[in-house]
Amino acid sequence: MKRLIKITKGAYSALIFAFLYAPIAVLIIFSFNESKSRGSWGGFSLKWYESLLQNSEIMRSLFNTLLIAVLASLIATAIGTAAAIGINSMNKRIQNAFMNISYIPVLNADIVTGVSLLVLFLFLGIPLGRISLLLAHISFNIPYVILSVMPKLKQMNKHTYEAALDLGCSPLKALWKVVVPEIMPGVVTGAILAFTLSIDDFVISFFTTGAGVNTLSITIYSMVRRGVKPEINALSSIMFVVVLLLLVVVNIRSSKDVQKNNRHSSSNRSIGFR
Repeated sequence: MKRLIKITKGAYSALIFAFLYAPIAVLIIFSFNESKSRGSWGGFSLKWYESLLQNSEIMRSLFNTLLIAVLASLIATAIGTAAAIGINSMNKRIQNAFMNISYIPVLNADIVTGVSLLVLFLFLGIPLGRISLLLAHISFNIPYVILSVMPKLKQMNKHTYEAALDLGCSPLKALWKVVVPEIMPGVVTGAILAFTLSIDDFVISFFTTGAGVNTLSITIYSMVRRGVKPEINALSSIMFVVVLLLLVVVNIRSSKDVQKNNRHSSSNRSIGFR
């Protein structure tokens, strides 16, 4: 009976993963299709990858997307980490109030956020373009960074920072040398999440960008009416592989950090026992 339950669970998990990743597998396979048709196989070819590099519209959109994503994730990570540290030092009631405020942009509909940012930029006289797009991405990324960093701050011993001050560290040095290394996994997670959300966003970008500044999502949306080009399959395949490799590297690094901390804790216990 237990074996049957185990097999059923495994089959159910395999079915879920197949449902999630089958479309991506089909997309990757057809990125090597000789034919332009997305319904029939015409033979193996790399011509769509070559054509991708020659497509100025897609490459320009890719540059805008990566530029905005990198800048937005870095700035949002710095602001969100500082905000999380500040919120963590507040009393419980104010802390809960700020955390509830941080949840609102996460739960809010993207179209509401996009329209409200558009109205704000027009009211402040900020021209729509790369600057407005960058500010919009920073604004919706900050709450995700806060929510990623806060659990690590909760796990950290609250007396560690005070001990560093007692040992002669300045507040800024204690923050940089003691607190930041302790919460670094949360910071990295927040940065990766912000980068991914920035690349993936369409609705907010659609409302806050200007003429001539298109991201990949906007460019692909404009292609839907006249047919998505096969070069998009090639680009999507490359992005999927890059993200997959990034996740593998992060997981390997996290595993090494856990093993290192476990060895360090074991050695400390051995010294204490002696």
